[in-house]
Amino acid sequence: MPDNEKKENPQKNQIRLQVYLAHCGVASRRAAEKIIADGRVTVNGTVETEMGTKVSADDEICVDGKKVSLEEKKRYVLLNKPTGYVCSLADEKDRPIAASLLKEKYSERLYNVGRLDMFSAGLIIFTNDGNFAAKLSHPSAEIEKEYVVETSVPLPRTLAEEFEKGLRVEGVFYKCKSAVELNARKIKIVLVEGKNREIRNVFASKEIGIKKLVRVRIGNIEINGLKPGEFRELSEKEVSGLLKLCHTNK
Repeated sequence: MPDNEKKENPQKNQIRLQVYLAHCGVASRRAAEKIIADGRVTVNGTVETEMGTKVSADDEICVDGKKVSLEEKKRYVLLNKPTGYVCSLADEKDRPIAASLLKEKYSERLYNVGRLDMFSAGLIIFTNDGNFAAKLSHPSAEIEKEYVVETSVPLPRTLAEEFEKGLRVEGVFYKCKSAVELNARKIKIVLVEGKNREIRNVFASKEIGIKKLVRVRIGNIEINGLKPGEFRELSEKEVSGLLKLCHTNK
């Protein structure tokens, strides 16, 4: 059997535990590593915290006491997240979870690729494909994410230019790919790195209140009339298009 076939067929071969969990739709490989390190995973009844542990479909693997198994059907779901929902598989404050909007239709364990904060809305992708999630989430992927921001006060005339050139806020350097004013209180911003709360931190540093922040595009995927709370599956062409845009593949 060729080496590449061995890597792609976890049902017949031993693979690293975090990769196995990603294939099961538990989380991305990076997130699965933390789940393992936290002692939440057992292999054949024994708690396993070593990342290099090799497992196969013949082993009994549990997360938080619940058995997990390989999912044959890979899902790629685009959600227009409404405001008020958090991007997490669980929330200690019992706030509404974005993934719950998908549960009635999908039995697979889907997790979000990247995040939008609770007060932001717009596009976010859910999947059970760990390899896909890892490629899109990798810092070097540089997938464009486009946002439309509405403000409570008029925008400073220099904001777009400053953001494009880059500015430092409390020791963190922020730089967008492009910023275009749509009117006195609305601006379109494209990010490729997407640091935590980047737009909100930049606007707060300028004392600009945000009324609405919506992600309207991820790479080659646009919102195209998808209403808040609505979702759809990505086509094979859209999935392959996203992967081709990843700089990690070039």
